[in-house]
Amino acid sequence: GAAFGISTMNYGNERIEALETSFENERATAKAQAERANRLAESLSDAEAAAAAERAAFEAESEALAASAERQLAALQSQLQAPRATENDVTRAKPASEPVIDTGVAFGLGREAHPEEIVAWDVDVLPDGRGLPEGSGDVWTGEEVFAEYCAACHGDFAEGRDAWPVLAGGFDTLDDEDPVKTVGSYWPYLSTVWDYVHRSMPFGAAGTLTDDEVYAITAYILYSNDLVDDDFTLSQDTFLDVDMYNADGFIEDDRAATEYSLWTGEPCMEDCKDGPVEITRRASDVGVTPADDGSMVESYMEQQLAALGGTEWGAERVAGSVFMDPDRMFEDENAADGTEPESEGEQSASLDTPSDQTASGPDPALVAAGEGLFRQCASCHQVGDGAKHRSGPHLNGVLGRVAGGADGFKYSNAFKAANAEGLVWTEETLSAFLTDPKGYLKGTRMSFRGLKSDEDVAAMTAYLETFSQ
Repeated sequence: GAAFGISTMNYGNERIEALETSFENERATAKAQAERANRLAESLSDAEAAAAAERAAFEAESEALAASAERQLAALQSQLQAPRATENDVTRAKPASEPVIDTGVAFGLGREAHPEEIVAWDVDVLPDGRGLPEGSGDVWTGEEVFAEYCAACHGDFAEGRDAWPVLAGGFDTLDDEDPVKTVGSYWPYLSTVWDYVHRSMPFGAAGTLTDDEVYAITAYILYSNDLVDDDFTLSQDTFLDVDMYNADGFIEDDRAATEYSLWTGEPCMEDCKDGPVEITRRASDVGVTPADDGSMVESYMEQQLAALGGTEWGAERVAGSVFMDPDRMFEDENAADGTEPESEGEQSASLDTPSDQTASGPDPALVAAGEGLFRQCASCHQVGDGAKHRSGPHLNGVLGRVAGGADGFKYSNAFKAANAEGLVWTEETLSAFLTDPKGYLKGTRMSFRGLKSDEDVAAMTAYLETFSQ
């Protein structure tokens, strides 16, 4: 009995200790939770106070804006209700047609431009040369700078690439159906060239060219258009020495005096035409309003494109553009007469060659390759029916012709000397010239650097031979 009593007492003491420990832990947890609740309450109180302060500030700002608006409105109404100034009122700052409204409120927008900023923005150049900076650049330096910064878009010879504009050639084409507007053929002022290159070029890095580089690039563009010689240096002193080809091609805009009166007043809406109005032609006939339902295949536009070796609405249509495959062989025109078309081999042999080209003529593959190479020459030279002189002479019949012998073209002194010496363009002499123009004919103004390989020279010669008649 005594042993049981002792063991029972020990168990009770241990149980009491465990319960006291548990109670202590719970009290500590409750105390921590109470402290956390107090902190949350304090944070909430601070947030409410901050929100109240922001709300008060917003209300004050709104009241200030409303008061400002009321003052401005009152000032405007006062100005509108004030009597109009008389001719004897010598104290007014401006005529009554330009009333000055002083609301007494400063908006605080912007600031005065710093003198350095004005100098940086004041880069315009006028046709008489005012605004040009100090500096200079010669043609051959311009060729190097142009090749580095400009040729990727405009071609090595300013002939243009892809959709990028042509900068050289196009002379006397402004009255054509498809004029070629370039610096040489169209632009009347040299200042426009300098200013545009200075402000906007090179593409993606506008304003990074130095003044000397702009002078040099402009000089090279002028040289590419045969407007200056290869020893020309452009500067402030020589700027006005350049005569732009189309300087006299523009007229004064006198529409305000000669035409505006025709557009005012009540329009006449009667008796505009004798007889009833009739539809004589539809836009879809010429492809202006195309109908992509197969009906355009026989349209006038399609016939014209086919003559150029491409189609728009036929089986070979490319969405959004004219299909112009440089390797496509022209269809035999005799097919329209009901005669048998040429065989594939005969078509290849007749590519861009005169109709009387014989089987002993140039290799058709070389001719096709030469036609592709000639694209880099087309901005300055023309071949084929209706070919005209551009910045370079037309090349019809160049093989067998005396150098500098095309009638009506103004040759450089180098070509005049070659003509006097009786230099004749044969396959050998033409090949040597195409390989290294400036090395073969010292002093030539042609900026072409030469073809890169013997294969290219042979292809170009073969292509030009097709226009020997």
